[in-house]
Amino acid sequence: MTASGKIVRIGCGAGFWGDSPEGPAQLVRSGGIDYLVMDYLAEITMSILARMKAKQPDLGYATDFVTMVMKPLAREIAQRNIRVVTNAGGVNPDSCRDALLAALAETGVKLKVAVVHGDDLAARVERYRAAGTVEMFSAAPMPERLASVNAYLGAFPIAAALDAGADIVVAGRVVDSALALGPLIHEFGWRPTDYDLLSAGSLAGHVIECGAQATGGIFTDWRDVTGWDDMGFPIAECAADGSFVVTKPAGTGGLVTTSTVAEQIVYEVGDPTRYILPDVTADWSAVRLEQVGPDRVLVSGAHGMAPTGSYKVSGTYADGYRAGITMMIVGREAADKARATAAAILRRSGRLMHAAGFDGFSETSFEILGSEANYGTQSRAMAAREVILKIAVRHPSRDALAIFAREIFPAATAMAQGTTGIAGGRPEPQPVVRLFSFLVPKTDVTVNFEIHGKTHAVVSHLPNARIVAEEPAVAQTHVPNLHEAADGPRAAVPLIALAHGRSGDKGDIGNIGVLARRPEYLSWIRRSLTAEAVGDYFAHFARGRVERFDWPGLNGLNFLLLESLGGGGIASLRHDPQGKALAQILMDFPVEVPAAWLAKGGLLEAWSDEAV
Repeated sequence: MTASGKIVRIGCGAGFWGDSPEGPAQLVRSGGIDYLVMDYLAEITMSILARMKAKQPDLGYATDFVTMVMKPLAREIAQRNIRVVTNAGGVNPDSCRDALLAALAETGVKLKVAVVHGDDLAARVERYRAAGTVEMFSAAPMPERLASVNAYLGAFPIAAALDAGADIVVAGRVVDSALALGPLIHEFGWRPTDYDLLSAGSLAGHVIECGAQATGGIFTDWRDVTGWDDMGFPIAECAADGSFVVTKPAGTGGLVTTSTVAEQIVYEVGDPTRYILPDVTADWSAVRLEQVGPDRVLVSGAHGMAPTGSYKVSGTYADGYRAGITMMIVGREAADKARATAAAILRRSGRLMHAAGFDGFSETSFEILGSEANYGTQSRAMAAREVILKIAVRHPSRDALAIFAREIFPAATAMAQGTTGIAGGRPEPQPVVRLFSFLVPKTDVTVNFEIHGKTHAVVSHLPNARIVAEEPAVAQTHVPNLHEAADGPRAAVPLIALAHGRSGDKGDIGNIGVLARRPEYLSWIRRSLTAEAVGDYFAHFARGRVERFDWPGLNGLNFLLLESLGGGGIASLRHDPQGKALAQILMDFPVEVPAAWLAKGGLLEAWSDEAV
């Protein structure tokens, strides 16, 4: 920590739209925080909000922020001098501001509200189309119509609004970590060229942005975590030198250790040496974690470089309709019966659709849950006697999917005995919304904030030393380690014996972070867990290449599985469209280690029964 001793305490009370309102209440009442930040926007959420606004022009923001957080907590927030920063504005931050001011008026609390503008680029779509803009990952041409078009803005507009005296800053699409970085820029006076500090502040925001995920939520070693019913939400205690301590309110459930924090750091990151953000290109490869007390982890070692000259833009567009159903199938050969049932339903509805003058399905998907369908050829449960059959389909016509919905129920009397629990009645077709990501020059985006009816421009930082935005080719470099050359017999153990990890998504890209439990395990993990081996293991999912990155500071590896989520988000027909289960699936990957480690007294004695 710095000699000045100034510490800024930032608590994150929401990791997604729909998170518990107990999070912000807990932080306000017992967290001793200076700032309450709340992250409501995922790529899926933006598409939902765009649909809401299209139906009702004064919607399109995260209504929970107003009704379930600010209205009941406004008086306490004001009394405790807590400032609030959120991206709850979604695709309609002005309406969010108006609803918030009305709620504050009802409670009799006076707080200054600022709104960040500039992320909505819908008015410029035709310019981008005329310029030949293509999707940044697939190079696909721009769709005929985009429902929403929003740039990922940075933290400096938030900082400027706080400088102007805002008590609450409402933004639309800013990068998630900016919600914490903005207050730190304001508090410590960090400049646009303080790249190491901006990287460190972004890391603080990245760690806390998903709420309880940093405090033991969805931790690999879940039995170590108690108090799920009252999980503590994360607090970052930040110093001017960029270091920070991750903690949570005393007496709450959860767990803050170097392992729980490390899992959150690797979440949804690609190359840890070049994590591109609007304000900085972050290098988190040498980040250090230190347990400095119960539920207290010190984070340091972040570095940064100049940002790129572009903003990433996320557009969403409609691509037909989808429908899905689940049913339980019980008895011997349940998986085979489910497979036959799915094939029959798809053939039957497809035949009747053609008879009604419709083309066939654009896409179909069925998964036999309970048969370890997500494990592909690694499944060990094909003899399961009770499974859930999930069928999902996509078609340009809602009316065509009405035929599919109608023809599911005959399975109850015409197909496999033991079919039951067809959930929810006939499925209602829902719009499919896909993501279209591209880059625009920062000079093409006008950013400002509004407070007290006055608009203030914020100039984007454009460094002279630019770096390219494209990801570099990944080299699986050799890292010398004496253990790697060890002689003697070897055995294979599941990856979970050697590592823990976490997975997530960026559009159609699955990300899996793998963290060695001991430094000496890493070289053995690297030997077995090559990009090619992981690609083969997930061949039933991954349609694109697999990239591997070393993460030396965390004794880990990071994998990107391109084109692995069936389109990602609500465009995917998968039961796990966001790759949340990928890390758990990978934990059974066999890793070769010295056989001596499994002997009595060896490092992995406890895993000797699971040796392959």
